[in-house]
Amino acid sequence: KLPIYEPGLDEAVKKVRGKNLFFSTKIDEAIRECSIIFVSVNTPTKTYGVGAGRAADLKNWELAARNIAKVANGSKIIVEKSTLPVRTAHSMRKVLMANDRGIDFQVLSNPEFLAEGTAMTDLAKPDRVLIGGMTTPEGNKAVEALVKVYEHWVPSANIITTNLWSSELSKLVANAFLAQRISSINSISELCEATGADVQEVGRAIGKDTRIGKRFLNASVGFGGSCFQKDILNLVYLC
Repeated sequence: KLPIYEPGLDEAVKKVRGKNLFFSTKIDEAIRECSIIFVSVNTPTKTYGVGAGRAADLKNWELAARNIAKVANGSKIIVEKSTLPVRTAHSMRKVLMANDRGIDFQVLSNPEFLAEGTAMTDLAKPDRVLIGGMTTPEGNKAVEALVKVYEHWVPSANIITTNLWSSELSKLVANAFLAQRISSINSISELCEATGADVQEVGRAIGKDTRIGKRFLNASVGFGGSCFQKDILNLVYLC
């Protein structure tokens, strides 16, 4: 039984488990066997030290990087899936390259844009897949390797490649823009109450403008979940 619920996830796992999807707690063994390693760890807002209350806590990411560097038996492509501050990849590569065996690591940024409730659809038919890498021959080769993985089901036109820093920042900016839309329509709701207008009708009217679009224009008490708040705080700290 899966530890989390997402519509369509259980069915998808049952279909491919034991074929091309395997679960294991033997992390060191898996690191040695893989050529591409996706790192998806929690990066909550720091509650202590410099940047507390705003900066992302990268402890889990650093621990993962140190373990990979310790047990890897050859060159690896390390893929950031977690939402991270700009230039985290640079810092993590320093940790990885500090190994005493001369092993080379290429770090890529590949942020996810999945939303709860539609994650499986977002994965199968993404608006875009973003991949950032170092602008070096080795970095470009690593990017191309990851592009080939996604090309099995994502049209090439929907795969965007950038440098590392643009990819890392784009995820934070995307969430900031979405949060801004929600905050904006919430502010407009106060004007509606003062003037007798209906905020749902206003949202529907402006959403017909193709330059604006209809999504994220439902007024409410605020934006839910942890991502928007965490990422906005992260951007504020960077500034």
